[in-house]
Amino acid sequence: MEILVTGSRGFVGSRLIPRLEAAGHRVSGFDVDSVDVSDSSAVEAFVRGCSPEAVIHLAAIAFVPAAAKDPGLAERVNVGGTRNIIEALEAHAAGARLLLIGSGDQYPALDPEAPSLSEETPLAPSGAYAETKTAAENLGHEAAQRGRDVVIVRAFNHTGPGQETNFVAPDFAQQIARIEAGNSEPMRVGNLDSVRDFLHVDDVIDAYIRLLDPAVPAGTYNVASGMGTKIGTLLETLARLAGVRPEVLRDEKRWRPADARVGNSQRLQRATGWRPSHSLDAILAELLDYWRARVQEQAR
Repeated sequence: MEILVTGSRGFVGSRLIPRLEAAGHRVSGFDVDSVDVSDSSAVEAFVRGCSPEAVIHLAAIAFVPAAAKDPGLAERVNVGGTRNIIEALEAHAAGARLLLIGSGDQYPALDPEAPSLSEETPLAPSGAYAETKTAAENLGHEAAQRGRDVVIVRAFNHTGPGQETNFVAPDFAQQIARIEAGNSEPMRVGNLDSVRDFLHVDDVIDAYIRLLDPAVPAGTYNVASGMGTKIGTLLETLARLAGVRPEVLRDEKRWRPADARVGNSQRLQRATGWRPSHSLDAILAELLDYWRARVQEQAR
């Protein structure tokens, strides 16, 4: 297929495009450096030029604190950008399948012992990021009612080499790698009792690729492992892999009450045969190796 990937140079997009090309697809992509997704004219021109048969819409303000700091920007990019993509497709590629990438953050934060979140769980977005992602999803539902081929994806936490240290797993891996290399500073952490659902980015990409198949029914799908992991377990596992015992300090800037978001992906599994293939230990070992190499480079 001819596939358009927005946010093509981001953490996921930069790994997704080679996978699509290896599978035989023709891929066009843009990022903010080339096309601002909030610029309707630029988006329309790009879509008109490539006439995609499918779109994976990744472009977003994806870091929760960044959206909270500038909710107007989050609104323009996450909501306005999605509107621009939908309108451009309706004008120039009305039959294209659109994957709208949302987040497990759109669900309510629950007690750590609560059952996993299914697609039927009512959304309860809190904060600019989740609220704008939900507004963007609603635009997708409206387009589907007009006959467009829309797949709503709610992806839970995913990580891997190359993810920015704004996110907890690479942040911990970087700090542990520095301690292993001789840095004596204590680790700074938020609430270690919160529970999240962690996936390897390549497993998430595999889910996206499977959802491009026109034989898979349009609708809403969670991409999740179904397994809850305490944030503290990330720290403990990385420390064990590195053979260090870090001093840990509570960082008030990162502190939030403990809660849980764990996804149920049975609908996705039934529709596509998808299963996550990376264990938590494997995910964190790869992340630690990546940051070991980066720390060594920085020390030269």
